[in-house]
Amino acid sequence: MSVTNSTPPSVSASAGNAARDVSVQMRDLWASTLAWFEHYWLQIIIAGVIAVTIVTALYALRRLGTKLCRPSRTRGDWLIVVGRVVSKTTNYFIIMVAIRAVDGYAQTPPTLDRFITFFFTLAAVMQGAIWAREFILGAIEHRTSAEHFQGEAIINAMGLIRLLVSVVVFAVAAVVLLDNLGVNVTGLVAGLGVGGIAIGLAAQGIFADLFAALAIIFDRPFSKGDQVSFDSSSGTIEAIGLKSTRIRAYTGELRIISNKNLLDKEILNVSGRDHIRLPFTIGVAYETPPETLARVPDILKELVEAEGGKASRAGFEAFGPSSLDFSLLVDVPGKDWSIAHPLRDRLVVSIMKRFAAEGISIPYPTQTTFTAAPDGTLIMPYADRAEALPMPRERVHG
Repeated sequence: MSVTNSTPPSVSASAGNAARDVSVQMRDLWASTLAWFEHYWLQIIIAGVIAVTIVTALYALRRLGTKLCRPSRTRGDWLIVVGRVVSKTTNYFIIMVAIRAVDGYAQTPPTLDRFITFFFTLAAVMQGAIWAREFILGAIEHRTSAEHFQGEAIINAMGLIRLLVSVVVFAVAAVVLLDNLGVNVTGLVAGLGVGGIAIGLAAQGIFADLFAALAIIFDRPFSKGDQVSFDSSSGTIEAIGLKSTRIRAYTGELRIISNKNLLDKEILNVSGRDHIRLPFTIGVAYETPPETLARVPDILKELVEAEGGKASRAGFEAFGPSSLDFSLLVDVPGKDWSIAHPLRDRLVVSIMKRFAAEGISIPYPTQTTFTAAPDGTLIMPYADRAEALPMPRERVHG
């Protein structure tokens, strides 16, 4: 039984030539390396000592970064992020940095120098991608480390963010590496751009809400537990998810609104206020003596301060239909309505008592109705005054 070789003669010849070329290059590299050792042995030894020193220093720096990763009251959160980045330095990068640093001093042969340059470029690009990934993730985790951002939603968000950051960073690193190796990456970049646009258009709604959630995490317009007002609704933030935010309305129902739509509206963060303003409009009778009217603003300020508030404005406002109107704006420090409401009630009672003691009357709107006979004379509504009284008025006959 005979077996025939189906490989074309041209292919076999090409493979053989390639193998011979590699063999020749390896022999040349070995010969040049031996000659290099013979002529520059002293520089090689000195370069080796320098390289060992560099490696030792870089390992010490990495150990310092590992220590910085441990939470401590004496260090800020950003130092922990920096320590986390430094601790991710790889052994391959440390060794290649040391070799590259002494490469020129040791008079490395051109062939060996090209090998060193290639492996150093590979180490630098990959290490840069690792550092960038760790820094971005560390910054995001630093921003989401607050208590109100803990929960299943944030855990899921961080998993998705890690995946997206890793894909983007290492894709950029691969393009940079290929470009440094002399590969034309124009077509690759264009293909990645077109693919990214297609994916973005297909899932633009999901990505819009996701990026809105990230905006909430980083910008923090509100947090879990904050009382907010938006559009025509108000409530308390119960949960911030990847796609939507859940708000418990003051009337009891749970409102669910997408993150994008929520950020498109004007949001009033009631929990973020530093004081509560209580407005009052107090009417005083027109018959009040002028000297008493002049003391009304000071009386109001005195009553507000006695109750623990601050009168930001107390003064005459307008001539009302049945009273002289005074405006009183009271600022209560803090954001607790359980303090502001009782203060407002006590202040109303204090104003009534003080005005009564000062003889200041607070009128209420009144209206008098007159009944007239066909001839225009006034008819009194009471039995003992049944006689008609003339009404002074001019009659116009058409």
